[in-house]
Amino acid sequence: MELAAAKLLGAGLAVIGVAGAGVGIGVVFAAFVLAVGRNPAARNDVQAWTFVGFALSEATAIFALAIALIILFG
Repeated sequence: MELAAAKLLGAGLAVIGVAGAGVGIGVVFAAFVLAVGRNPAARNDVQAWTFVGFALSEATAIFALAIALIILFG
């Protein structure tokens, strides 16, 4: 009984990382919009780095979700 409660609590705490990734993705794209607004000619260069930042932020969410699933079903 206590082990099941601890698993649910641990998985819930692990999923907090998904919220952090959401904030990170928002920051990445906000910076992209500001950069393109200031210098539209550099859009292609900035866009490539934006997708790299998005992928790294999204990877954080995927890792947090994987850890939560491992806690629940492992």
